[in-house]
Amino acid sequence: MTADPGNDAFVVFDHVQKSYDGQTLVVKDLNLTIGKGEFLTMLGPSGSGKTTCLMMLAGFETATHGEIRLDGRNINDVPPHKRGIGMVFQNYALFPHMSVGENLSFPLEVRGMGKAERETRIARALDMVQMGQFKNRRPAQLSGGQQQRIALARALVFDPKLVLMDEPLGALDKQLREHMQFEIKALHDRLGITVVYVTHDQGEALTMSDRIAVFNDGRIQQLAAPPVLYEQPENSFVAAFIGENNALRGTIEQLQGDKALVRLGNGELIDATAVNIRESGKTTTVSIRPERVEFKPELMPHGAHTIEAQVRDVIYMGDILRARLHVAGQDDFVMKYRNTLGQVKLSPGQTIRIGWHPEDARALDPV
Repeated sequence: MTADPGNDAFVVFDHVQKSYDGQTLVVKDLNLTIGKGEFLTMLGPSGSGKTTCLMMLAGFETATHGEIRLDGRNINDVPPHKRGIGMVFQNYALFPHMSVGENLSFPLEVRGMGKAERETRIARALDMVQMGQFKNRRPAQLSGGQQQRIALARALVFDPKLVLMDEPLGALDKQLREHMQFEIKALHDRLGITVVYVTHDQGEALTMSDRIAVFNDGRIQQLAAPPVLYEQPENSFVAAFIGENNALRGTIEQLQGDKALVRLGNGELIDATAVNIRESGKTTTVSIRPERVEFKPELMPHGAHTIEAQVRDVIYMGDILRARLHVAGQDDFVMKYRNTLGQVKLSPGQTIRIGWHPEDARALDPV
């Protein structure tokens, strides 16, 4: 499900700032609204401010400036245990001396719930994550994936308004991590809970989220649904951070509305969509996704721009082939194409012509 945050402002960061030393802001004037039932991911590199935002929402950190609201209520001064928020951490944070059932019972006991009600809720939460038969085991007797399911059940057992997840799959191997991504998303869709998820893994964010807030240097660089974020990055940081990306350096030769004519480093002219560029003569970075590049004339998109390229190397990746090319004076241009029967084989040193649709080239801020 995709919530409309404009109609249902469930979580609100209103001009929120955070400094640990009174001088350097690790979160800079954050304004963010999250809708009820939405799965929003805070994505960014280490030190970008995403985890600090999650900790302020949880109540483990205090905002230096601004207001955080949950369901219309200012929670700046509300202690963590009174916010009604479930938390899931990377290290599971399960009590090793307690059984699975006792771990789930703990947050219910803190809330003064009777034994019969506790047992009902524990059974229901364990069923949600398909772990009912493990109620009497200790965490050390469980695999990493099973422990993470228990941590998720504990976060859900008291019917929280909101669930926060901080890199919850970071300790799992690749296959299990991908499986858990789908499990968490399915659970979110089934229960209609609001989830705020923190990760630095862009693939994870694209797979699970209704919307993604891309953080860098304490600010949101772009906030959008995954397809928009990938297809229409608003700056070079987002283009580079979300998926693999080619960045051709050049200068804006002509500008008409959002159409730009860009002169590349080797003097060649290409068409591109201008993004947040207001005048010609400015330097730019043209973003082109590797899978949008073609080298077979019969597969070139209508109106495609073509340019000469020299093959540096070709890497076999199973379902796809990844070619590194020398294009417009740059050695790091990448083209991806499907590994199909009868596929043309490219060789290092070979000269080819490559092309892409002008709409797939976005003239962004210079790197």
